[in-house]
Amino acid sequence: MDELHRLAESLRSVRHFQHLSLIEIISVVSAGQVRRFLADETIFYEGQPSAGMHVLISGLVHLCKIGPQGQVNIIKVVHPVSMFNEVTVLDGSENPVCAQAAQDCTIWQISYEPFQKLLLRHPEISVGLLKVLATRNRQLIAHYADLSFRPVQARVAKLLLELSDNGQVNIPRYEHSISQMAARIASVPEAVSRSLGELARRGLIFSTRTEIRVLNVNALREAAQMDALLFE
Repeated sequence: MDELHRLAESLRSVRHFQHLSLIEIISVVSAGQVRRFLADETIFYEGQPSAGMHVLISGLVHLCKIGPQGQVNIIKVVHPVSMFNEVTVLDGSENPVCAQAAQDCTIWQISYEPFQKLLLRHPEISVGLLKVLATRNRQLIAHYADLSFRPVQARVAKLLLELSDNGQVNIPRYEHSISQMAARIASVPEAVSRSLGELARRGLIFSTRTEIRVLNVNALREAAQMDALLFE
């Protein structure tokens, strides 16, 4: 199977492309391009002209907002196979976030004008995008609720539940540093370190230099205030 067909099969796992035939998917793939990025390489910058829609085929991507003092907040971690920056192929406007490769990545990308032509040929794709945007809106509201109403320790506890798949797996420290965790919850490393220490002192987690293990999922959920906020 050549690369075109492999990419077509990958794109078929994206929800609003699933209704298309393989031949139609290949025509979609042909309208874009494959790009590869090394770990830590910037894919596109916030505020620059539309970089188009991207679909992550392999690797890991961080979507970030950069503060006026250069502080970085990771607002989403993108896993294969899923899309990002899709809003720019709908309104043709500038990139709302910065995207950085957290690992070596293979990405399929399509620009605004080719995507608009695809919508004319396959208008059903736009219906799928509406569902994606609705999901993004709910995630944004939930993220706003986190930052507005959860203290740092609760946000750390919630992140630990996410990273550990609700306590099912240990969290490798080399993949999730204190600085990266702080960027994901809009905090600072010192506050995250204090929160981890307190959660460990209370017996909710066990932390070493190499990994973090969740010891008490229910207590960690209480610490994360999982049932206290709307829009979970």
